[in-house]
Amino acid sequence: MPINDPHWPRADVWLAQEHPDPEILVVGVPSSRASLSPSRADLSPLEVRDRLSRFSTFHGEWGVDFSGVAVRDEGNWAVSDLDMHRMPEVVENLAAKLDRGPLSIYLGGDNAITRPLARSLSGDRSRIGLITFDAHHDVRTLDLGPTNGTPVRGLIDEDGLPGENVAQIGIHSFANSAEYRAYCDEQGITVLTVDDVSQRGIGSVVEDALTVVAVKTDAVHVDVDIDVLDRAYAPGCPGARPGGLTVRDLAEGVRRCARNPKVASIDFVEVDPEADQDGLTLDAMAHLMLSAVAGYAERE
Repeated sequence: MPINDPHWPRADVWLAQEHPDPEILVVGVPSSRASLSPSRADLSPLEVRDRLSRFSTFHGEWGVDFSGVAVRDEGNWAVSDLDMHRMPEVVENLAAKLDRGPLSIYLGGDNAITRPLARSLSGDRSRIGLITFDAHHDVRTLDLGPTNGTPVRGLIDEDGLPGENVAQIGIHSFANSAEYRAYCDEQGITVLTVDDVSQRGIGSVVEDALTVVAVKTDAVHVDVDIDVLDRAYAPGCPGARPGGLTVRDLAEGVRRCARNPKVASIDFVEVDPEADQDGLTLDAMAHLMLSAVAGYAERE
């Protein structure tokens, strides 16, 4: 296939269109100083963009061509040198000032960016919903500060997000503690495990999450922590474990979320390019990002 084949439009060319009135904004948020495990996730926004030349704008299984979706790439925010205490304020302010279209896609970075991105949707936290695709609950205590293990707890305990406005999909077997699960139950968080996906199918599980979260809120942020994938698909994720989701299931879940008009923003986080093998995890991240765009293209 010639790289400049006009009959095979590439995703990187689509992203470079710089549309003045975009439906989708893409922003890099290269922050990883709040990571509990050493990570260069700050490198991912640039690296994943480089992988897009390997992908087309047509999903041949879903029959979706998103080449006509107007997009603008805002580049990367200058947050890589900020510590975990300064970064959230800066990211929230930058996100709040964006001239938003219907959907904003954020390329992280670690999971610490999820909290300020969700907060930026509204000052009234009761009107915000959060859906996470994650191996972990991310409700560690805040004793060590706002790390990448605390975004959900921080949103609930310090920012006033009701726990019943949160649904978590893909929780793994040996990736959490009983104490943190008890916290989720006490707060009314909807917990949907990998076994739920296996037994019921990703479509049913995601629709349940959307029913719980989207119906009673004005805007939903979706956090896609790539470590929800089985480690075989995500060697570049420090937190990935055996027994996770497949790329196919996660892509379908992301698609269904992006299809919902209440979903205002999605982040993709926790990929360390320096720990990756042959670009496998970066390709998964790119595939998932483009699945979100395809899902948006299906909005009615």
